[in-house]
Amino acid sequence: MLDPVARVRRFNRAVTSEVGALDNSFLGRGRPLGVARVLNAIGHGHTEVSSIRDYLGLDSGLMSRLLRGLEEEGLIETFSHPQDARRRIVRLTEIGQSEFDAYEALSNHQARTLLVRHSQPEELLRAMDLVASAFGRDRIAIKETDPRSSEARYCLGEYYAELARRFESGFEVSRSRDPASKDMMRPRGTFLVAASDGLPIGCVGLKGSGGDIAEVKRLWVAPSARGLGLARRLMTTVEKIALDLSIEKLRLDTNRALPEAQQLYRRTGWTEIDRFNDDPYPDTFFEKQLCPH
Repeated sequence: MLDPVARVRRFNRAVTSEVGALDNSFLGRGRPLGVARVLNAIGHGHTEVSSIRDYLGLDSGLMSRLLRGLEEEGLIETFSHPQDARRRIVRLTEIGQSEFDAYEALSNHQARTLLVRHSQPEELLRAMDLVASAFGRDRIAIKETDPRSSEARYCLGEYYAELARRFESGFEVSRSRDPASKDMMRPRGTFLVAASDGLPIGCVGLKGSGGDIAEVKRLWVAPSARGLGLARRLMTTVEKIALDLSIEKLRLDTNRALPEAQQLYRRTGWTEIDRFNDDPYPDTFFEKQLCPH
């Protein structure tokens, strides 16, 4: 068996070489990777200095030096937050926007070239997704969103496709008791999407009716993000929101083809109950009484 540590180090060397981490001129634009990453973060909407620092995992001293260099090049402007002078805001200048656009074009070309030259691009992407989720596990964000948004629709589409593969009889959403969008939005319920660096990797819905009982629906985590505790985080978050909405009891249903889901529910205080709906797909039903703190 090959040494696991040696395999990890080989991977690290391959990545740093491929992305140009050792180059003084990342993608030929005259700046090292660290400076380019700060410019990229600003261009993608991270406008508060503290947000950029947290996003990139930089200490205050290095963050200040990188921003100072970008200011000296005329690529960014910094100023105080209008409501709080202690907070600093940064934005791209016209020249900075042009540089950001150039980096985007070069980075996209680099990515396409890598995929084109590989004989199994989908396998490569799956491996990349797995590594990116593992490396970025502490930066996975969970946010409330409209269940009709593109991120939500993507997650639901992946969820339905997985059910179709795993259920003995397949799965057709038209036969399921699919929740109406209005029932998974405040003040009745909510819909949560988990994202890793902006890409959706999980979801869960809370279907309410305005009363004190609601259902948890459509819990899904991308295969690349499983084993990171994300399903538990999604469930914990949806339970907190349910309490905020004065919901006292939650219910959910599942299928024996999803044993990992049943295991999660039993480990987190859910109790198995009798069938409470006529959906043809579930065969196991759970309930949980919420306790306000």
